[in-house]
Amino acid sequence: MTSPLSLVVVNAGVSDPSSTKLLADRAAARVCALGQARGRDIATTVIDLRELLPELPGALASQHFGEGFKRSIAALVGADGIIAAAPVYKAGASGLFTSFFQVLDNDLLIGKPVILAATAGTARHALVVDEEMRSLFAYLRTLTVPTSLFAATEDWQDKALAGRIDRAAFELLLLMESGFAKAVRDESWQSYQHEFGSAGGTEIGIDLESDLMRLATGGTTPKKTP
Repeated sequence: MTSPLSLVVVNAGVSDPSSTKLLADRAAARVCALGQARGRDIATTVIDLRELLPELPGALASQHFGEGFKRSIAALVGADGIIAAAPVYKAGASGLFTSFFQVLDNDLLIGKPVILAATAGTARHALVVDEEMRSLFAYLRTLTVPTSLFAATEDWQDKALAGRIDRAAFELLLLMESGFAKAVRDESWQSYQHEFGSAGGTEIGIDLESDLMRLATGGTTPKKTP
């Protein structure tokens, strides 16, 4: 029996109810429905970033992660696909959203398929998803789907929004089914540039006993016998 695919929804909406959460939930529901139609079960985990607010200062200041952050990171490590949704304020994704992804390990999301989604009160912010959010996730080396999602107040009654959600959900599902992220980690991880101590210890090993590392740590190299 095929194990369920793991979908992680990162919701940066802070109100309840939240238009950002509504958009993320609608996208997740379509991914699950499309997966079921194709005979694939999908297990969904939701990370509500407002619940991590008490832990955020420590994470930003000293990379000290509380239990909520640790659970969120573990969910992202095991994700086959991600939906990342943010409210837009003053022509940019919310500080809560950007801060969360900025404190994550740079190697954590390599190759992960992602739907980018944003909400705002006006269509003036429509380019934030592709100009700002897509750049952030390109730096994190994720695989963002071609169709991004944006919903202003007036978009919720527009049938075109449902069509974009369907398209983005199908794109994400195809990438999840392909196993791209797992194949990257299993078969070509060593070809990426990594930071020491990154991604849960899966970085390229460093020989601390090499001559170069002895010199770098203030030691001396052994004298060679003629």
